Amino acid sequence: MKRKILVIAAVLVVVLAGGGFRYFTHSQTSEPVAAAAPPLPEIPVVATPVASKNVPIYLRGVGTVIAYNTDVVRSQIQGQLTQITFTEGQTVKAGDLLAQIDPRPYQAQIDELTANLERDSAQLANAQANLSRYNQLGDKGYATPQLVETQTAQVTQLQSSVKADRALIDQANIQLGYTRLTSAIPGITGVRQIDIGNIIHPTDPNGLVVVTQIEPISLIFTLPQSELSQIQEKMAKGPLTVTAYSQDDKIKLDEGKVLLVNNQIVQTTGTIQLKAEFPNTAHRLWPGQLVNSYLLLDTRKDGLTIAASAVQQGPKGSYVYVVLPDGTAQLRPVTVAQIARGQALIDSGLQANETVVVDGQYRLQQGSRVRQLHGKAAQEADLQSAVQEAIP
Repeated sequence: MKRKILVIAAVLVVVLAGGGFRYFTHSQTSEPVAAAAPPLPEIPVVATPVASKNVPIYLRGVGTVIAYNTDVVRSQIQGQLTQITFTEGQTVKAGDLLAQIDPRPYQAQIDELTANLERDSAQLANAQANLSRYNQLGDKGYATPQLVETQTAQVTQLQSSVKADRALIDQANIQLGYTRLTSAIPGITGVRQIDIGNIIHPTDPNGLVVVTQIEPISLIFTLPQSELSQIQEKMAKGPLTVTAYSQDDKIKLDEGKVLLVNNQIVQTTGTIQLKAEFPNTAHRLWPGQLVNSYLLLDTRKDGLTIAASAVQQGPKGSYVYVVLPDGTAQLRPVTVAQIARGQALIDSGLQANETVVVDGQYRLQQGSRVRQLHGKAAQEADLQSAVQEAIP
């Protein structure tokens, strides 16, 4: 009996030992092993160093180009156009003949008045000769004083007639000169308003043609009234330079000088008007054209500049991403003095030669690892970024 109990106990010990071993080995194999965290992915970006250079300080405005002079060529007399000597869009000088009105009626009038002058001049000469004879006879007592006085009056009357004839001839010559329609200013002709063979009148509303002087040319542009005192201070030291650009700021049109600041502030907009003059030798400025104007106020020595695309706007203001030496991105608040012609002038927040992300920052956050692109890859990234920004 005891032996049977011992056998059963031994079997239980073996079973329990096998179960424990199986449980131990199962728990060892089924327990998960903690995996190592994968490295953060590198974000491709385009970055450039912060430049230090002399930076011009501009005030940006929008202006309208106006002609330096405009002349509506009108006729001062009525007549038939017998000749047109210009083509539309032609450059003309002051005094150039543009059209000819039939001069024959006015020349005939001059011929008639000239004949009247010759007749009255002959009568005057005869009257003066008679007066001389009457004076001689009067001195000898053969002519009465009344006869001498009558002859003197006739001479005076004929002298007045001759003077009137000459005035009429002068007036007729002026009328004859009006048959030549000339340009009063140098410039470019516009669209012709009347054709050859038609009768032109002084009352025609559009005249013959409009001549516009575009060399030099003027620009009227506006700036905030808060800049008035600063502008006046700089103008007191000498003329200020203005540069005109196309509306997309891609094409430099011309460079000129400020002539004046208008004598009143536009209260409805809180702006001041300035007038500038440009040589416009290349004829890139055209009357009525809207342009962007950049008024040069000062030049900052050793100013820090970055591409304007690097500057981002957040709840706390402007910021950029700086690439640190360990290849990570750091969000850096900055103070921007101005943005002009695609360049941002930085007042504070950056140092010279620091590397700033200019493209690809939309995927960055504080501490992101970055991989800088160069060459063709950088160009492709710029293009892709432009596409992303264009998507609404």
